[in-house]
Amino acid sequence: MESAQTRFLVLQHLEVEHPGSLRDMMTSDGTWDVVRMDARESIPDLEDYDALLAFGGPMDVWQETEFPWLKKEKTAIRDFVLRLNRPFLGVCLGHQMLAEALGGKVGRMKVPEVGVRTVERTAAGATDQILGLLPDSFPTVQWHGAEVKSLPQNSALLATNAACPVQAFRTGNLAYGIQYHVEVEPTTVSEWGRIGEYRDALEEIAGKGGQDSFERAADASMPLFLDSARRLYEGFRGLAVRSRMLRVA
Repeated sequence: MESAQTRFLVLQHLEVEHPGSLRDMMTSDGTWDVVRMDARESIPDLEDYDALLAFGGPMDVWQETEFPWLKKEKTAIRDFVLRLNRPFLGVCLGHQMLAEALGGKVGRMKVPEVGVRTVERTAAGATDQILGLLPDSFPTVQWHGAEVKSLPQNSALLATNAACPVQAFRTGNLAYGIQYHVEVEPTTVSEWGRIGEYRDALEEIAGKGGQDSFERAADASMPLFLDSARRLYEGFRGLAVRSRMLRVA
């Protein structure tokens, strides 16, 4: 009989860049361990986990001199996706790390994308096992100055918008990158506004006072954010359960 427990491993790059609204969902379905990459914590044996998740941070994928642990993280992501063939979900920096680890390209945007912005599913996204659970278009929280410029081989573009064409993609059948912040909860935008790099990106396009308007816009759409997170999580957790069942069959 299938065990109800799913083992998640979370790669975290900053104290406030945690799994957010996904934390309670993972707790209800199993166990989850966190590795603070920015604190140089060691990545445990990946064989012990059903799914791997990586979240955001103020660093960029190319800053390996300043943050040498980025190399180890890319290696771990590559190993989990290609050798173990298990489900991966990368959000913001994690999305970019997936692309870079598998041979795609990431670079700086001409203009950072910050604020509540609409994302549209592609035709591939509409039939995808996870993105297909979401509406054709939906509001998202964006806060990034880098983007995926080209996808790895064997990838499908799942969601897009004019500011950042690669909003979500899938590599193979089990590895997903999501540029927008699916994990947001009511305190997220105010917490991130206290981070210098994030505040600079916001003020570059919104000017002084942009933080307040961003918080109001996020509050107004919070029920939709939480609903999208639940749908995406349920799809991802389903992949982890099916993947584990195939391994133990």
